[in-house]
Amino acid sequence: MDIQNIEATLWQAADKLRGSVNSSDYKYVVLGLIFLKYVSDAFDLQKEKAIEQSFNPEDRDFYLADNIFWVPQEARWGFLSENAKQPTIGSLIDNAMDAIERDNPSLKGVLPKDYARESLDKRRLGELVDLFSNTTFKSKNSKDLLGRVYEYFMGMFADSEGKHGGEFYTPSSIVRLLVEMIQPYNGRVYDPCCGSGGMFVQSEKFIDEHSGRLDDLSIYGQELNHTTWRLAKMNMAIRGIDADIRQGDTMHDDKHKDLKADYILANPPFNISDWGAELLQDDIRWKFGVPPKGNANFAWMQHFIHHLSPTGIAGFVLANGSMSSQSSGEGDIRKKIIEASLVDCIVTLPAQLFFNTGIPACLWFINRDRKNRNDEVLFIDGRNLGHMINRKNKEFSSEDIAKVADIYHNWKKQDGSYSDVAGFAKSAKISEIAENDYVLTPGRYVGSEAVEDDDEAFEEKMQRLTAELNDQFAKSHELEAKIKENLEKIGYDI
Repeated sequence: MDIQNIEATLWQAADKLRGSVNSSDYKYVVLGLIFLKYVSDAFDLQKEKAIEQSFNPEDRDFYLADNIFWVPQEARWGFLSENAKQPTIGSLIDNAMDAIERDNPSLKGVLPKDYARESLDKRRLGELVDLFSNTTFKSKNSKDLLGRVYEYFMGMFADSEGKHGGEFYTPSSIVRLLVEMIQPYNGRVYDPCCGSGGMFVQSEKFIDEHSGRLDDLSIYGQELNHTTWRLAKMNMAIRGIDADIRQGDTMHDDKHKDLKADYILANPPFNISDWGAELLQDDIRWKFGVPPKGNANFAWMQHFIHHLSPTGIAGFVLANGSMSSQSSGEGDIRKKIIEASLVDCIVTLPAQLFFNTGIPACLWFINRDRKNRNDEVLFIDGRNLGHMINRKNKEFSSEDIAKVADIYHNWKKQDGSYSDVAGFAKSAKISEIAENDYVLTPGRYVGSEAVEDDDEAFEEKMQRLTAELNDQFAKSHELEAKIKENLEKIGYDI
């Protein structure tokens, strides 16, 4: 069976559970079973190897020496498969998860363990175990196969969950573009809002595809949502990626406070208004200005800059409003970051790339080491790239990714291989950006048509303009109060 058939068959079967599982828990039930099947298959392969080489097949050290998770008797898939039709199958799976965590400390607190709950249909759960029993990860490319299945499932879950799906999953073609742009060959990679860990997976793939050494990357992450953090830990475990991913609120409890990263890849939550800004007014990270209380975009951006090494580069996703907003001091913060010669490149994205939002988005590239281009910014208008993969969503093709990444790297070389492309790419001087009030909308520089109408969604534009209008009203009331106060001082009562 080829990978497409495996994906489709497993998804069809997993979808049977939907009616008996809360939508937010659905993915953890299924991905937990996939994880359990994979580690059990890997264990069985190592067990066969032990028997062939006349080693004790129950010697735990023989497994740990090859970085294979030790799977105790009660957690092995054969045992679960034999009991799939028993009403106790939920309890048996919970016990299996407990046993694997007990014997593999790196997985402690990570695996889902709520299969015995009354609301979970045990007949359908047993059918899912039966189906997974017919899918094997016992092959030389088992890790790649599992990775494909895992990525497919997370994408499908994100799609089916709509708005909330994007909280744990960034579409892989966007991640691939970010990785191809910043090229994390060696050093420290950091994602402070890492979701299920997709940025790390693509970084490892990049190293592998370019004949690098996986050991040359050190990976650090943080995730606020506890269950999504568990998903990230599982995602890393099945791929054998050694990552220091911690759970907590990055803004208020930075778990990697002293980290200076060589590469930052991130997709922070868009336009978050309730982020606790009032508790962080004097924070050390706000080198370019205190972010507004009503939007965390520039808090995230300054967090990234704060954690970059002296030669570090960051690539991250933000809402389009970050390129042009003047409300609540955001324009002043953006101006200071531009004048500090930190902005390397801005890429606008086409609509419909994300599962969870219709808000237009862009990619920012912040670089602390801009010796060659310290007075210029590269603008790329990517709104016409991408192709539809279903009725709702687009993705970038490999050609799209290469087109954007190549022009960026040619621009950085300064060897004559770069030239502006009308309607697509333009290298603009910071003086020209200043003439445009430090607005970074690529369409304004590359010559795209209908820039003002197309770059910002109506909902976001109205939100921004309303905030600006409220600011003006507030200033007007303050001025009115001062005028009254001064008039009263000289004897006029109005």
